[in-house]
Amino acid sequence: MSHSVQRPEITPAAARTLVDGALEHARANGWEVAVAVVDPHGYLVAFGRSDNVAPPIGEFALDKAYTAGTLRKSTKAFGERMASTPTLSLGLSTRQRLMAWGGGLAIFDGEDCIGGIGVSGAQSFEDIDCAETAIRALGLEGR
Repeated sequence: MSHSVQRPEITPAAARTLVDGALEHARANGWEVAVAVVDPHGYLVAFGRSDNVAPPIGEFALDKAYTAGTLRKSTKAFGERMASTPTLSLGLSTRQRLMAWGGGLAIFDGEDCIGGIGVSGAQSFEDIDCAETAIRALGLEGR
């Protein structure tokens, strides 16, 4: 009997490609954003930002990536679930690092969640667009 678990996770090269792809998409649209990619445990693998993005935006991007990667669902879906009842909404405020704003996506390679990406700085739907564009370009799936 084995006493260990093996979990696929995103490679540093793939994480860097995702960051670059999301930043390029943002740049092409005139959006100032920060992008973070984490592994399935929520540890930072790659980070990048536009030249003029506000300083707190990087932490927002990291929290979005952490939430999506560790919960294996988008921050938008997580936010909708948290807003579904008052008690869930109250509980969210006591949890560090969990972010309910759109812009975080779990990254899937087939059925395996290999990490999360968080984009922050533009409007939520634009952040989501950056993340989805980068994930698709790499042949992965964002959920």
